[in-house]
Amino acid sequence: MTQTILLAAGGTGGHLFPATALAQELTRRGFAVELATDERAEQYGTDFPARAIYRVPSATFSGRSPGAVMKTLSTLAKGYFRARRLLEMVQPYVVVGFGGYPTLPPLMAARSLAIPTVLHEQNAVMGRANRLLSRFADAVALSFGTTKYLRSRAEKRAVVTGNPVRDAVVAFRDQDYSPPEAAGRLLLLIFGGSQGARFFSEIVPQALEKLPSPLRWRLTVVQQARPEDLAEVREAYRAAEIAAHVAPFFKDLPERIANSHLVISRSGASTVAELTAIGRPAILVPLPHAIDNDQLENARRLEENGGGWCMHQSDITADRLAAELERLLGNPDLLAKAAANSKAMGNVRAVNKLADLVADLAGPDQE
Repeated sequence: MTQTILLAAGGTGGHLFPATALAQELTRRGFAVELATDERAEQYGTDFPARAIYRVPSATFSGRSPGAVMKTLSTLAKGYFRARRLLEMVQPYVVVGFGGYPTLPPLMAARSLAIPTVLHEQNAVMGRANRLLSRFADAVALSFGTTKYLRSRAEKRAVVTGNPVRDAVVAFRDQDYSPPEAAGRLLLLIFGGSQGARFFSEIVPQALEKLPSPLRWRLTVVQQARPEDLAEVREAYRAAEIAAHVAPFFKDLPERIANSHLVISRSGASTVAELTAIGRPAILVPLPHAIDNDQLENARRLEENGGGWCMHQSDITADRLAAELERLLGNPDLLAKAAANSKAMGNVRAVNKLADLVADLAGPDQE
C-alpha cells in the first residue's frame, strides 16, 4: 500500500516552492503526495507535483475589530471541519505544514485525528501561524539554526533542515557565475512578487535612466511587474533606450536567475534559498512593514555572509540606487566574490533532510 503524505501550504510562492521541492523528493521515494492550499495557489498554475489538490477555507487575522476577528474565526472553523473530513478520506500517514494561516485547519484537524505532523519554517523569524502550531507538532523543521520566536517547548522537537529548493533550481547549481565582461552585456533581473513589484516598477527604471550612457546601453533588463504596470514600465525603458523584457510572471525564473549578473528582489525565504542555491549576487529590498520583519532578517543573513547587499526601501531613491548599481556593475570582481559567497550559503540537501524527517514519522510501509 502506497503511503500518502498530505502537504498543507499557503498559496504564495514562499510556502508553495519548498512544498513543491518536498513533493518532488517524496514522490521519488515512492510516497503519494496530496496538497491542501487556498485559492491563491492558482496563480502558480497546475504544476504542483501532487496526486490531488484540495482547497481548504482559511483566513488571516487582518483586523482587530470584533467583527473582523469573528469573521476570520468563522472561516477557520469551516476550514477545520472540511480539513477533518478530507483527512478521514485521504488517511495520510503524515501531514506537513509550510506556514501561513491556510495550514491551521489541516494541522489542527490532523492533531484531532492523532495523525503525525511536521511543521516547516522557511524564515529566520517564525511566523505567527507556525508559532501556534509548534505547540503540538511532532517535529519542527527549521531553515536557520537560530530562529526568532521559536517556543522553548518546541526546541526539543526542532531539527535544522534548511529550506528546500525545487528541482528546477537545483538544475542550475552547477552553472558557474560569469562576471560581466568589459564592454559586454549586463544582465539585470528584477522581481518582487505581487506585493513588491509596484515599488520596483516605479524606482528601478528611474534609477537605470540615471546611469552613464556607456553603462546604460550595455543593459538587458528582465523585470517582473504587475499587469496594470506593464505599459508604464515598458515605456519607461523604451524612453531610456534600455533593452528590457517586462512580464507579470516568469515560469522559468530559476534559469533567469542563473543567467543574470545581478538580481534586485525582495528577500522572502524562498527567494534567498534559490539565490544561494544557484549562487548569484543580489540587492535585497525587504518588504517594509512586514509582520516580525522576517524579510529583513533573511536579507541580513545574506549580507553578513557577503552574498549580497541589503537596502531598506525607505532609504532608496533613484539617485542612491543608481549610484549603487554603477558601483556594482562596474566591478566584476566584487560581483564574482558575492556570487561565490552566496553559493557557499546554498543548501541543496535541505529537501533530503526534510524528507528523511517525514519518512521517519510515516514509519515502515504497512504492506
